Amino acid sequence: MTNFKDHFSEGSAGYATHRPTYPMRLIDELAAISPGHGFALDCGCGNGQLSVLLAERFDRVEATDASAAQIAEAQPHPHVHYRTALAEQSGLPDAGVDLITVAQAAHWLDLDAFYAEARRVARPNAVLALITYGLWHVEGDVDPIVQHFYKKVIAPYWPPERRHVEEGYRNLPFPFREITLPPMTIEVAWRLEDVIGYVRTWSAVRAARKALGRTPVESFALNLGEAWGDPDVPRQIIWPLSLRAGRI
Repeated sequence: MTNFKDHFSEGSAGYATHRPTYPMRLIDELAAISPGHGFALDCGCGNGQLSVLLAERFDRVEATDASAAQIAEAQPHPHVHYRTALAEQSGLPDAGVDLITVAQAAHWLDLDAFYAEARRVARPNAVLALITYGLWHVEGDVDPIVQHFYKKVIAPYWPPERRHVEEGYRNLPFPFREITLPPMTIEVAWRLEDVIGYVRTWSAVRAARKALGRTPVESFALNLGEAWGDPDVPRQIIWPLSLRAGRI
């Protein structure tokens, strides 16, 4: 049985509300390199942020996550079937999937077992894509406050797997014929409360609360609020996307 490190069942409702949405361009690029558009598998789907977008280009999307709490918060879509399952044990039949995605979750997987499962369920020339975003930047003079909190205050509380996100998955083993896709970003316009809500979803914040008996987010929110100005005026936020895409 593959071990499941559950960092996200706690706070799953906040995760559904405050995580950024992937750009449709990502879906279009993945659809363009897939051998067909009949069936996509989204592993570690969380609340289905990527799953529902895949359903705009694929006839059927199977979306799985090891956390039942995340699946309970998933966004409904007529072409998406959600199910609690390990990425390494999808339960799907052999050789039927055109595209397999893992968004913001590959660093938690047993990759040897997952890659074996991907090979089993993939149709010939299917595409596997590992997708992540990590370092983010907020428009204007508040960005140094954001960077200080991420790199100094909360840094000791990230799980060790977080380094793979910061490295853009470059150092994860990836034994497939790689496909280069153009650079892409996630871009949103968020108010102050959106930024604070997003930060509260971080696994490092929950770990800090357990270690310290309090959360450092309150001080961060105060400092950020003083620099932000009108909290209802949105600021532009950008996350560069990192992808490892390959053909199975």
